Amino acid sequence: MTSKSTQESKGTAQLTAAMVLSGTLGVFVVESGASPFNVVFFRVLFGALALGGYALARGYFQHHGLTPRKLGLIALGGVFIVFNWVLLFQSYENTSISVATVVYHTQPFYVVLLGALLFRERLTAAKVGWIGVAFAGLVLVSGIRPADFTGGDTAYLLGIGQALLAAVLYGLATLVTKRVTGVRPHLIALVQVLLGIPLLLPLADFGAMRGTGAGWGWLAGLGLIHTGLMYVLLYSAYARLPTAKIAVLAFTYPAVAMVADWAVYGHHIGVVQALGVPLIVLASLRVTLAKPVEVTPPTSAPAPAASPAPRTAAHAPEAASRPATRAASEA
Repeated sequence: MTSKSTQESKGTAQLTAAMVLSGTLGVFVVESGASPFNVVFFRVLFGALALGGYALARGYFQHHGLTPRKLGLIALGGVFIVFNWVLLFQSYENTSISVATVVYHTQPFYVVLLGALLFRERLTAAKVGWIGVAFAGLVLVSGIRPADFTGGDTAYLLGIGQALLAAVLYGLATLVTKRVTGVRPHLIALVQVLLGIPLLLPLADFGAMRGTGAGWGWLAGLGLIHTGLMYVLLYSAYARLPTAKIAVLAFTYPAVAMVADWAVYGHHIGVVQALGVPLIVLASLRVTLAKPVEVTPPTSAPAPAASPAPRTAAHAPEAASRPATRAASEA
């Protein structure tokens, strides 16, 4: 009993540390001074070095469990993950770190909606109701008014749209990647960041990197700290914690992001916008922690996901490979 309690305490500390790191990611992105495409390119480059080195040191390349089909699914999820990061970082520029992060944190609802739409997963009336509550909170947090659609701040509207689309891409990445079983999440993440290098190579503007100076430190931090170290902390924590605690601690990420945005840049959301935050938090917890409904999958649907309880290093909140996409979502 003591051992279990110790393990859970260690997992709590690891996940909290990982979420705090996630919350500072926006500051690293902005302080780097690079364009979103350049930021993501160097994030995946440095991240691949960090994750590759860790996987090699731990011997994860032995008995890796990868097959051509699994690699294809991982690569497809990687495409969604890479462009999810690009859109989120673009949203920082057009809105603020606070607003973009809270809007982006509606990801769980897109996982549910896309699962019902693409794979005929059961969507209960309760989940529909809580998703409605979440989107009411989203409207409040976004601060968008009807007048904004007729000559308002188009850049701000674009930023909200970018954060929403980033969340949708995360949902797609989750649905694809959670169908990969028997592969360590570290290797899934490594394949996905490696894919990002050739994917973003034609889109990166290396000429704009001349004179970057101290910005290189921020970019290296995004790869080594926010991708390498943070992912390792997340995966270790997921193996030690029940789903309920993971769901609650995940909200440390947007909370820290809002505090960091205020402390460094003086940005903060308004009173009315703040009213939407608890609605999103409550709805997210209700949807995430809802008991799964057992149904017989249609013959045309992919194989059902594993149990949502993250019990081993290879498990994640929604499936055996979910840590790779969840960690990416903490962006």
